[in-house]
Amino acid sequence: MDAIPGLRPAAAVGQGSPRPASPRGGFAVPGGGAVPAGTTSEPVAMSVLLALQEAGGEAVGDREAKRRGRALLDELAALQRDLLAGPPDAERLARLAALAAGAPEAADPRLRGVLQAIVLRARVEAARYRSP
Repeated sequence: MDAIPGLRPAAAVGQGSPRPASPRGGFAVPGGGAVPAGTTSEPVAMSVLLALQEAGGEAVGDREAKRRGRALLDELAALQRDLLAGPPDAERLARLAALAAGAPEAADPRLRGVLQAIVLRARVEAARYRSP
């Protein structure tokens, strides 16, 4: 077997190069000093908390939009099955229209576009088969 230039054999477990020790109860920051346990920078901690709260709020809205999109797709699929067997169920059309009317806005622009397309299709199908 030929050796690969620039690589050396792996060391046995426990025989590798020693790691720099960090202070007790802290962690080592690559390229920097160690941060002792229990110490934080208050402005940084506050900004991280605020960013997490904002991101969590957007994620909740997107989860609701995804849930509504899936429900709309399920109703559209059921409408398709109904149409194969005969005329569509009036209750299904009412549910489809209600789901389309109450669709939430998604924070993610791509998700918003997909949901708008699903809502449009649901509204078209509900209007198409609604009795005059």
